[in-house]
Amino acid sequence: MARKQEDVKRGIQYEKRQAKRHRGRHLGGPGRPDYVRGDVKAEVKNWKRPVHSGEIRKAYKKGIKEIVSKSGFTKPAIEEAKRLGIKLIPSPKEK
Repeated sequence: MARKQEDVKRGIQYEKRQAKRHRGRHLGGPGRPDYVRGDVKAEVKNWKRPVHSGEIRKAYKKGIKEIVSKSGFTKPAIEEAKRLGIKLIPSPKEK
């Protein structure tokens, strides 16, 4: 149980760092964008695998305009985001 809580805490810290890096205000929480900057809502993905197109469609339905991903995006996800007008931001590797 302690391991899972530690992973969640690490994920929230990563979201906060990305929000600050992109000059946004961290919100987070279930059903909410990870950060907002003006009227731009954004999601932060701290995944080991690239974000896929299904996740892009889910974000679009929630009104997300930007997605930041630590591990990048699949080719179909990039095409889907372009079609839907979502900005994809690959996050540089952190130490």
